Amino acid sequence: MLYLIAQYFEFEGLANLIRYQTFRAGAALMTALVIGLIIGPRFIAMLRIRQGKGQPIREDGPQSHLAKRGTPTMGGLMILTALVVSMLLWMDLSSPLVWACLAVTIGFGAIGFLDDYDKVKKRTTAGVPGRVRLLAEFAVAGIAVWMMVQTVDTNLYVPFLSDRYIPLGPFYYVFAAFVIVGAGNAVNLTDGLDGLATMPVIIAAGTFAIIAYLAGRADFSEYLGIPHVPRAGELAILCAGIMGAGLAFLWFNAPPAAVFMGDTGSLALGGALGAIAVAAHHEIVLAIVGGLFVAEALSVIIQVAVYKRTGKRVFKMAPIHHHFEQLGWQESTVVIRFWIVSIILALIGLSTLKLR
Repeated sequence: MLYLIAQYFEFEGLANLIRYQTFRAGAALMTALVIGLIIGPRFIAMLRIRQGKGQPIREDGPQSHLAKRGTPTMGGLMILTALVVSMLLWMDLSSPLVWACLAVTIGFGAIGFLDDYDKVKKRTTAGVPGRVRLLAEFAVAGIAVWMMVQTVDTNLYVPFLSDRYIPLGPFYYVFAAFVIVGAGNAVNLTDGLDGLATMPVIIAAGTFAIIAYLAGRADFSEYLGIPHVPRAGELAILCAGIMGAGLAFLWFNAPPAAVFMGDTGSLALGGALGAIAVAAHHEIVLAIVGGLFVAEALSVIIQVAVYKRTGKRVFKMAPIHHHFEQLGWQESTVVIRFWIVSIILALIGLSTLKLR
């Protein structure tokens, strides 16, 4: 909104700063951070009153988690409020990529909210049936991909190789929707310990802020040999907003957590990362940068598949962060070590920009 206002006044005076995506990215980060810190205490108090007993805790999970009973969930509402306000203020709203990513963020957040609400209301960890949730997610992702393809092509670009891509054609719609849905659910599965999902999301968002900005610049993308996506630099502002909102939430989610983000936040943030990766044409790089999320999702898939076939478990408990807890690792140890892994993966992801 501020960009369009500044554009109307032809970027005269201080409004000229708004012309630059780097300035607006920094402003978006600070705006989301400040809003999140201000509304956090009131949101948490409201959630405590409305939810009473808080998020249901799995009885078959690690026994240390039973002490978290009474902690409210749906903290993702704090993240979404701060993020959406920041986006509307600082992003160029004339870009279809912006609206596609906004649709995924809000759409997945709404699906997660319904899931959280069902869990709290019925006092169960089941939530909305998986098939119904997946169908809704693919519907939202499909619409977003259709919006993006009006601007981007349908090629799958290969990292570490310059100007190498696989023309997917119509199949790209299915592939891109799968990336978005997969990212949303992978982050959702990772969100099982205080701060575990939040910081890796912040790290991934920071990484894709750089990637999106470079992809949006014709000069930089040509020099680096990466696909050029016109106006993709606007997505760096979205990434910065995710970082600011995530940092604000982490202030309240730090152990012992005063609030959980719930599916409301994890689905929205994961879906947003997936949408940004698709819009910037770095889908494969997302699997590298978000390797932690991939590992968490694979651990669940492997556990379920092997158990159904043999009746035996590969891991003591899935997702894999619970496996390490069952091995005797303290929750804080798991969280910090997973953060370190996320930083390493982000650096590897960034290396794809130059190693070609």
